[in-house]
Amino acid sequence: MSFMDTTPIESPCILVCSIDEATGYCFGCGRTRDEIGAWTLFSAAERRNIMAALPARLKTVERKPRRETRRTRLAREREGES
Repeated sequence: MSFMDTTPIESPCILVCSIDEATGYCFGCGRTRDEIGAWTLFSAAERRNIMAALPARLKTVERKPRRETRRTRLAREREGES
């Protein structure tokens, strides 16, 4: 008998799913369409490597999300705790 691994996969998704046509990166998370589509197929190490590149990618997108994202809210809340 085998059991499926139910460990959650870490994801940078913040549910702001729209691709910047100039860069090819998602406005919300910074991944490409191909990375988003294959996310569950990547190893944990591959996902960590991609996630390490996301902050720099997000600085290059031309339009920012209009509403406060979960990532922004959490960062703001962490700053307030300091």
